[in-house]
Amino acid sequence: MMDAYTRRTIVKYQGTSHKKVSDTVAAEKKLRIFLNGKETISLYCTPSLIKELVIGLLVTEGILKNTISPDALCVKEDKDIRVEVSASEDDLSAENSRISRHLGGFTFSNRLRFNKVEDTVSLPVQDLRMVFHEFHQKSELFRLTGCFHGAALSDGENILAFAEDIGRHNTVDKVIGYALLHNIAFAGKLLLVSCRISSEIASKGTRWGIPVIASRAAPTDLAIDIAESAGITLIGFMRGEGMNIYTNPQRITS
Repeated sequence: MMDAYTRRTIVKYQGTSHKKVSDTVAAEKKLRIFLNGKETISLYCTPSLIKELVIGLLVTEGILKNTISPDALCVKEDKDIRVEVSASEDDLSAENSRISRHLGGFTFSNRLRFNKVEDTVSLPVQDLRMVFHEFHQKSELFRLTGCFHGAALSDGENILAFAEDIGRHNTVDKVIGYALLHNIAFAGKLLLVSCRISSEIASKGTRWGIPVIASRAAPTDLAIDIAESAGITLIGFMRGEGMNIYTNPQRITS
């Protein structure tokens, strides 16, 4: 697999003095996904956990109805990353014909359809702080470059899946894909993210019935509306001893 970062020579200023130094820069690659020979999606990503990203994306967004074997994916690396996905008719969804593609991403017409999350998991606030601190400590690529988002899936005690990427949606798809490939259930789990919680992030969590989403950044109003309606506990501004609980606070205990 390609490296997630490269080295470039830059001119670094400090006050009025400057010097040439070697700097760590995030790698960005175009990912082209071909489903049964037809190019279906193209996006830009960090060249890591590619199979996890593709499976998490295709299943979460309803292009595939079922998780498929990683052996059904063939990854070819050149200037771009090309992934050939072989899927049976039983695996394909009607959503496959309703992709609205645009530069860097895509949207789906059923984005706001979701099921109510009835999970009654309870999490002490101190445990949430500890696991979020562990999540923050794992963000090595961000510390190296300042250019990565992070996401993780946790059971409230341990980080079960972790990913970094230049795209915030990609990080979530990667950890979901990892969970699907490793048979990690989503019930009772936390989705931790470093980015703002947009409607897309909230929708991805809702799709899998993840009861708690927490971020060091803020949610949008539409993300709050989705979380409220879907029964998700939405937490923002997880920083130090502070946090804001926007919806369904009953899952977080003192």
